[in-house]
Amino acid sequence: MKFGRLGGPGEVVLADTAEPVPGPGEVTVTLAACGVCGTDLEKLRGNYRTAGVLGHEPVGRVAAVGASVAGLAPGDRVFVHHHVPCYACEVCERGDLTFCPTYSKTNIDPGGFAETFRVPRDHVDRKAVLRLDESVDWASGSLLEPAGCALTAIRKVGLPDRASVLVLGLGPVGLLYARIVAALGARWVGGTEVSSRRRKAAEDGGIDAAVDPRESGAVKAAVERATGGRGVDLAVVATGQPSVAKTATELTRRGGTVNFFGLPEAGSRLDADLQDLYLRGVRLVPSYATTEPDIAEVHRMVVEGALRISDLVTHRIPLAEIREAFRLAGRPEESVKVVVTGSAR
Repeated sequence: MKFGRLGGPGEVVLADTAEPVPGPGEVTVTLAACGVCGTDLEKLRGNYRTAGVLGHEPVGRVAAVGASVAGLAPGDRVFVHHHVPCYACEVCERGDLTFCPTYSKTNIDPGGFAETFRVPRDHVDRKAVLRLDESVDWASGSLLEPAGCALTAIRKVGLPDRASVLVLGLGPVGLLYARIVAALGARWVGGTEVSSRRRKAAEDGGIDAAVDPRESGAVKAAVERATGGRGVDLAVVATGQPSVAKTATELTRRGGTVNFFGLPEAGSRLDADLQDLYLRGVRLVPSYATTEPDIAEVHRMVVEGALRISDLVTHRIPLAEIREAFRLAGRPEESVKVVVTGSAR
């Protein structure tokens, strides 16, 4: 069968491998769709220290089940989460599940960009295979993982009632973050983005203000109008650009929070006045990835109509054309969310 993997520097290739067979407690899944994530692009650029497997937003139909698997059967429509914590170590016991030492060591085989992939027993046992409601189309299903990442971050920072939120970087996951905080009751949601196409996607999704950060003073003016000059309750750094992190700290109110959400550039540093942050009581909170319960929760929100996400998918590219999918995903003026499609229907 065919699957997408890293080739040479800056290259994704379609390679051949044996079709997987499920062992005891495992399942295999035929791909329907898998989103191209910003971290996939960073792996391609060599900017991700845990680079390796590509594709972690897959949905499809169960192809086969191994011995002792209960509750899943061939033909089931499913979303599969690629990483699972152990739920037993001291890190998990503290609630920091995505920072579990086991978490990033687990994965689907050979990745989400594969005609068929194998889901290990640990994933099946820990409920990383979520049955999709029939009302959830494949495109929406492929967005559950990044939407889950946003919800995990929101839970971690503790969203205040009627919060003011500024999302710096309205790529696909930034757009999802903005829509989720709005669905959870935020009073005002603004965002910054250089791509006019993605600013329009934000406006179409109901964001209160989508600002081009290249316009001098525009972002600060929008925040001051929305907050009476106090600054936002929550500033979300949804991009890896170091200068954006500094801007976030400057636009946050006294006692507010900056959420480091997007993958930072390797070796980047925060250029901020630490005494100013200290005296204003600004919290700096990183968040990483998501967990099965939060993915299940965003699935519920989609099913019940509280969260609309499928319109963010602008391109559906067959697996055979994976290079084109990555090219489009790396061009914000041409795309919002790019999904690689498989044969499952």
